[in-house]
Amino acid sequence: MEHTAPAVLELGVILVAAAAAGWVARRLGLPATLGYLAVGLVVSPFTPGYVADREQIQLLADVGIVLLLFEVGIEIDLVRLGREQRGLFVVAPAQVVITTASVAAVAIALGLTPGPATLVGLAIALSSSVVIVNITRSRRRTTDRSTERAMLGWSVLQDVTGVIVAEAVLTAIQPPDRSPLVIAAGFIVFGLLALALARVLPVALRALDGEPDLFLIVSVATGLGVAGIGSVAFGLPLALSAFVAGLAIGEGAETTEARLRLLPFRDLLAVLFFVAIGTLLDPVELVGAAGWLAVLLALVLVAKVLLVWVLARLARLPARPLQLAIGTGQVGEFTFVLASIGLAAGAIGRDLYEALLGSIVISIALSSVLVRFAGRRPVDASMSVQPPNEPIVPAAS
Repeated sequence: MEHTAPAVLELGVILVAAAAAGWVARRLGLPATLGYLAVGLVVSPFTPGYVADREQIQLLADVGIVLLLFEVGIEIDLVRLGREQRGLFVVAPAQVVITTASVAAVAIALGLTPGPATLVGLAIALSSSVVIVNITRSRRRTTDRSTERAMLGWSVLQDVTGVIVAEAVLTAIQPPDRSPLVIAAGFIVFGLLALALARVLPVALRALDGEPDLFLIVSVATGLGVAGIGSVAFGLPLALSAFVAGLAIGEGAETTEARLRLLPFRDLLAVLFFVAIGTLLDPVELVGAAGWLAVLLALVLVAKVLLVWVLARLARLPARPLQLAIGTGQVGEFTFVLASIGLAAGAIGRDLYEALLGSIVISIALSSVLVRFAGRRPVDASMSVQPPNEPIVPAAS
């Protein structure tokens, strides 16, 4: 075990530093997310001093994101969402398409070819599920219950639409080894697998009701295992696979208990997602990409925040339109994935890649802070979609 001691020590130090930085950020009235991002920047290879093992951080961050979206999928009830906010099923996909097309048009005008331009458009169109979840669960949130549901539902439908669009875009940029027919068949098979899991898991958890340790193991293993199968066997994004599995399972007595037991692990590991993003930022490159960064942030404001506000009002959603628009007005994990794919394929340059990473940090910070001021009053704890004693570790508190 001695050879793993340095890695364990490093993780311990990083988590302590993240806790301290998050505490300082909150004392300053800022989201703890900014503290986590700052820690990542400090231990990145682009700043003087200690350099952390980014692969180790990224692995644990991926685990945290998988558990987060698996748990959120269990909590979201699409039938209830469609009954209460039917307009979401029209306006959220429409927003993804319109934002993607608008940003792509601007990017083409600035010199990108259609394929990479559409990739950038989609990266701007999708919001951060991680940040939105934490906005709706922050101790300082001012959202009401209907607005929280609209934010979560909007994010869900964004992701579903985004995956469909992404398959076409990524095929144009970097043709896959498999045919589109095989890819479509993979989606269907994975959906059937998730539905089968929805039948089996509650039965298994019910049988383990008196075995808390085994109950927890099965809960965690289900989220990680199904996400891994979706990604490895069917080519789905890891986080989306976890979300689809949770969505298929739905919320019942047993799965609700499983969801609650996942929370401490999810919160702890999700912190490392923000640290991981911070380790990728190169301040020097970011300065050189200031022009692209300004364009991207302007597009987030006009082609996303403003558009969401307009669509929410047109659809007459039972939510606060301005708060909904600001709450979804950031980019996050999907942007990071698409930017990394684009850079690896040579579709975008290093300057645009750094600008996309910078837009993640800045838009998360602005959205997490400004969404509080768009609400009329603090939400009562009894109206929360989350138990009041749940630990809130990552993001917008």
